[in-house]
Amino acid sequence: MLNKDNQRELCYVVTIDEIKPIEGKDRVECAVVGGWTIMVKKGQFHPGDAGVYFEIDSKVPAAAPFEFLEPKHYKIKTQKYGKFYSQGLLMHPSDFGWETAIEPVGGVRTEVIIDDEGKAHYPDDASRFLTKKLGVVYSIKEDNKRKGKGPDKYAKMAQRHRKLFTKAPFRWLMKRTWGKKFLFVFFGKAKDKKNWPAWVSKTDEERVENMTWVLADKGPWIATEKIDGTSTTFTMKRGHGPFAKNEFYVCSRNVMFDEPDKQCFYDTNVYLEMAEKYNIKQHLEDMLGNYPEWDWVTIQGETYGAGIQKNNYDLNDHRFMAFNFVTSADGRWSTPAMKTYLEVGYDIPCVPILSIGYQLPDTVEELREYVHSEPSTVNGKIKEGIVFRNPESTISFKCVDPAYLIKYHS
Repeated sequence: MLNKDNQRELCYVVTIDEIKPIEGKDRVECAVVGGWTIMVKKGQFHPGDAGVYFEIDSKVPAAAPFEFLEPKHYKIKTQKYGKFYSQGLLMHPSDFGWETAIEPVGGVRTEVIIDDEGKAHYPDDASRFLTKKLGVVYSIKEDNKRKGKGPDKYAKMAQRHRKLFTKAPFRWLMKRTWGKKFLFVFFGKAKDKKNWPAWVSKTDEERVENMTWVLADKGPWIATEKIDGTSTTFTMKRGHGPFAKNEFYVCSRNVMFDEPDKQCFYDTNVYLEMAEKYNIKQHLEDMLGNYPEWDWVTIQGETYGAGIQKNNYDLNDHRFMAFNFVTSADGRWSTPAMKTYLEVGYDIPCVPILSIGYQLPDTVEELREYVHSEPSTVNGKIKEGIVFRNPESTISFKCVDPAYLIKYHS
């Protein structure tokens, strides 16, 4: 679930919407939370109860009360039992020694959770999020590394002066605490850091399971194939003044590569590689030159292929597909307009359009069937999922195929 800052939360308070039987299972049953279906012990929950939900792709601490997850290395993944998909983990407040209380929320009597510090957690506001409190992180190493703190100040100092710090005297000093402090006096000052481009929104689509209300919108939707890669952003802001240069930035989901040697999760900096491969900087220069009314222009997409995620799409190289094209004057362009402008005008690939007039079904299960019905247009195998965009608004969401998660992320 995305919070108000458009960042993904991995653990939060939920209300149980429904309890259903699971075919062929007597001791367990299905708890429904929004669009999620989770296997739970029979009788553990009832509709209207509050629970603590952990999303797929999360990892819990190796401590109480999570000992039962040790065989799974404390990771929470999509699991398949016959025809039933269990996605996520649902735990009872009592598992943490917490209590519950009934309080009026929006005029409705609602069960809320009272934690060990006496704080109330409501299922429909910011207090629901428990990711930090319970120490939940991503199960995928790449996500934690790129979202983590990164190298300490001494390692960063060495990175800024790589050639110098490979010399024997510097290596000798860096092995000693007093030596690192000594070097920091002379080499520790970093260049003024550039802030994340203020005009760029970080990319992360909400899952349909967390916004099932959207299925009531039966207007036409644009459906594009979701590419399993690493989020990549290219942006350029016009420089103002007779000698001012345009500012060009290359970013991953959370890191701006304002210096060529800035640490990247991958063995090589695939983000800078894509900028060079598709001549992005020159293309953005041309766009700003052709449209004086644009103050900035941004292309966002996925870099995919060899060594990126577990599905390499049968590729030995890296490639890029755009899913967002945004300008200061017009905002985000429609997907068809983006494809025409970028692919025809600049030979920049865009995500495949599967439908421009799709009507949403009534249930998440039916939507998943549609997602699973056709193979990937990239390599003819099972596709990760589909992103749906409303052409009349900014609303969008993704539906990921559980079968894909079982194959590549379990």
